[in-house]
Amino acid sequence: MAGVVRKVGATIELGVTVTAISESDSAVKISAGGREWQATKLIVCAGLQSDRLARMAGLKTDHQIVPFRGEYFRLPSSKNDIVRHLIYPIPDPDLPFLGVHLTLMMDGSVTVGPNAVLGFAREGYPKFSFNLHDVAEYSTFPGFWKTILRNIQHGLKEMKNSIFKAGISRRVASIAQASKSEIFCLTRLASAPKQ
Repeated sequence: MAGVVRKVGATIELGVTVTAISESDSAVKISAGGREWQATKLIVCAGLQSDRLARMAGLKTDHQIVPFRGEYFRLPSSKNDIVRHLIYPIPDPDLPFLGVHLTLMMDGSVTVGPNAVLGFAREGYPKFSFNLHDVAEYSTFPGFWKTILRNIQHGLKEMKNSIFKAGISRRVASIAQASKSEIFCLTRLASAPKQ
């Protein structure tokens, strides 16, 4: 896709921290550190920073990114044969997330996840990542409190299960028809962002 975009005259800039966006009737001016660009159109692919860049461009937004991370685990190899297909829970319509899945991987292993744990940094994927600016920003957003208060019990349980494997082991053991001790040796895999 990048080739197609460049072929029609567009410029793609990666790894650039945008510091200002201003728009006039005829152009968009983009500043990043000491560099500046001017364009007739700007497409911003900002992921977890999209709300910040929208506000930087002068747009009024009524949403805000609140980071959640999803943790994945791997079943012990002795339990790989319990899953022959993907297993998805029936989603609870009262919760904002789908729930933990059991996924048969290409190598025959089985992953469990993701859970949904409130993140304390937008792009902090390790478990105890913390960014004061990110937390302060979402803490002042009314939508954050509305969602947290509506889901407080589930959220606290997810946080506890993230810190202590016993809770996630219990959930997986009930699905896998195994004892909790058989499942307790779940291997923690990488965290992934959720939006």
